[in-house]
Amino acid sequence: MPVQIPASGVRLAGDLTVPPAARGLVMFAHGSGSSRHSPRNRQVASELQQASLATLLMDLLTQEEDAVDLRTAELRFDIALLARRLVAAIEWAAADSELKVLPIGCFGASTGAAAALIAAAELPNHVSAVVSRGGRPDLAGAALARVEAPTLLIVGGADPVVLQLNREALGEMRCEKELAIVPGATHLFEEPGALERVSTLARRWFEKHLRRRHHDDSSAA
Repeated sequence: MPVQIPASGVRLAGDLTVPPAARGLVMFAHGSGSSRHSPRNRQVASELQQASLATLLMDLLTQEEDAVDLRTAELRFDIALLARRLVAAIEWAAADSELKVLPIGCFGASTGAAAALIAAAELPNHVSAVVSRGGRPDLAGAALARVEAPTLLIVGGADPVVLQLNREALGEMRCEKELAIVPGATHLFEEPGALERVSTLARRWFEKHLRRRHHDDSSAA
């Protein structure tokens, strides 16, 4: 279902899918020139939907901003802007009559992973889990130490620079955390079976942590 998300004077386009008896909502933060139409993230989203998790694939840039970014590549690295947009989207979901009952997870790719981690640090009561695919968590800076949500960093084994950056970021984090390396995979996980492994890892992480958070909240009510 197409949705429009208000964020600091702009409206962001998103595709929301809510399966029957959804037990959580995963919000996708794209980065590095990608969009809600990313076939890689849509493949991961499909796996999550089959596990009864709602998904929101959204553009963190408007069409006009995206056109500028295609020429200059400057906005995709404006982590503060991306994080503010994601925070606005999380607050929008938390206020929605249908979505507010669902625990929220964030799935970030590339620079979107940094935005997801900053959003998790800013909204600890809303974000229950984070997964990064080939992400740049190092770009979250000081926010890393403030993240409370359990975080899974997935990196390709044949992506050495990003792998090292993820290892260093992992050392800065104080939450429940894990680094999963997909053997032989490069940055875009284009190798046979690599993206399927990412999807499985993400699904298991969100199933574990979103379900646990939802159970805790229900029992306390």
